[in-house]
Amino acid sequence: MSDWTKQNELAKGWFEELRNKICAEFEVIEREAGSDASFEYDSWTREEEGNPDPGGGTRGLMKGKVFEKVGVNVSTVRGNFAPEFAGTINGASAENPGFTATGISLVAHMANPHVPAVHMNTRFLTTQAAWFGGGADLNPPLPYEEDTEEFHAAFRAACAGHNPTYYDRFKKWADEYFFIPHRGVARGVGGVFYDHLECDDDAGFDRNFAFTQDVGKAFLDIFPKLVRRRMEMEWSEAEKRQQLEWRGRYAEFNLVYDRGTLFGLKTGGNVDAILMSLPPEAVWS
Repeated sequence: MSDWTKQNELAKGWFEELRNKICAEFEVIEREAGSDASFEYDSWTREEEGNPDPGGGTRGLMKGKVFEKVGVNVSTVRGNFAPEFAGTINGASAENPGFTATGISLVAHMANPHVPAVHMNTRFLTTQAAWFGGGADLNPPLPYEEDTEEFHAAFRAACAGHNPTYYDRFKKWADEYFFIPHRGVARGVGGVFYDHLECDDDAGFDRNFAFTQDVGKAFLDIFPKLVRRRMEMEWSEAEKRQQLEWRGRYAEFNLVYDRGTLFGLKTGGNVDAILMSLPPEAVWS
């Protein structure tokens, strides 16, 4: 495994900075709604036998008037994949199981069913290879075309600044990835999803890191706007029921298909942090 220590620290620093900005903005929204809710932070240390420096992370969690449950995690871990898992990861194998991973992961479940739920994560991983991945997708129980268009426009602009093919490619990837095969339905209205933006050298790291930063900035710009647009709307019991049923679909996807959930569990991550993506309440018909 190549030494990407400097780059790993740069990525970690950005993910922590982005976390701080997002959490501060979400707390401002709670103040605007008359709530004093704020994030509570819980740090954890990963354990791996024979590894003196396995890393860990911090889970930020807030339950408020607008954000019924929002989790923002930053983790930085290092060690060795289990042999049976190593072969499924880019650049790793049973003979070369070493890895480092740093990233931010966010899921927000909203109190008002008119406000879309959302998922965002970006990450930097190294094995015998090094790459960035991530994206964001919008998950409204009650979709509004205006919100969907503006969410996609924000990420289309972020992509356009780096590569004219990115948006079409990464939107298609999101549409295919955030799909629930056993239901035959999409998890939400999509967004962008990318992986394996390879960093073969410093120039490749700089290029892909800049794009990943712009993905985070686009999220921070657009999602609070959508929240403020919908958070004071009245809702009916039927609309709340629709939200809870939709949350059931969200839980199914994350527990059955989500690669990030599997990665966290397979690498000894903090279970509460990994499963913070699950909604606080859901129903199944």
